[in-house]
Amino acid sequence: MTMPRLFAAAATFAAVLSSPAAALALNVNEDYKPQDEFELLPWIPIEIFGIDMSINKAVMYVMIAAALSCGTLIYVGHRMKMKPGRIQAAVEMYYGLIESITKGNLSGKMINRWFPFLATIFLFIWYSNMIGYIPLPTNTHEPVMIFGVEVPSLALYAATANISVPLVLTLVVVVSYHFEGIRAKGPVKYLKGWIPAGVTGAAALPIFFIEVISQFVRIVSLSVRLFANILAGHLLILFMGGGLVVLLNLAVIGSLILGLVTGTLAVAFFIFEVGLVATLQAFIFTILTAIYLGGAVAEEH
Repeated sequence: MTMPRLFAAAATFAAVLSSPAAALALNVNEDYKPQDEFELLPWIPIEIFGIDMSINKAVMYVMIAAALSCGTLIYVGHRMKMKPGRIQAAVEMYYGLIESITKGNLSGKMINRWFPFLATIFLFIWYSNMIGYIPLPTNTHEPVMIFGVEVPSLALYAATANISVPLVLTLVVVVSYHFEGIRAKGPVKYLKGWIPAGVTGAAALPIFFIEVISQFVRIVSLSVRLFANILAGHLLILFMGGGLVVLLNLAVIGSLILGLVTGTLAVAFFIFEVGLVATLQAFIFTILTAIYLGGAVAEEH
């Protein structure tokens, strides 16, 4: 089957499933809401000056990722040997990757100044993405009883699947490269650098405002790219890992057959997400950060 026919068939199938008749025939389970897995219920309510600072599962995942990032670097840093073991060899490969990103986009003192930042942000995002594929007891919607004690059930979640975390990381990056640009050139020359060389007269003003808009677009693109990819991956795994069976509320035989199909697809999505997307998104965020830092201090922005 050719790709156009495949897409046409998929669109037809989706249209049929979304019709009222199909919903009635398949007995759709309207109580099943995959988005509830991403609802952040406060575990320890904290409010400071009207700001919600409650501890929830997103905070827990951020703390785990931060602890793993610091622990990895401290552990390896104190155990460097002339003959590296497997862990040190992996860390040296990671070091070489960050070094190539840094030297490829920065120069001079900027390399030593921002290498630790780039190395940390890559490792933090990578850990945040990877632990999101480890089932942890975070599902408070459907608790289970263990020896008479009610505990949250196992679920998949990632801190980067919440827009707040990628947005904060993005704002740190944006403030950092604007700071570097202003420190290197001064505020007036830095803003003048937003206008391409050779553009003068009346055309300079609209070009400048276009560049201002592009600066805000960077915030959206950098944060939403990471957030959307991780969120979409988790939703696909959740949906294909049995959610379709629950949603359609099929009979036992139909559930077994469809469960086998969706379960296989869930494993495929899981391997794809863990093997490629988690690392790729950390790499993209890091290299874009390096590009923005280098561009801020470049003579011609």
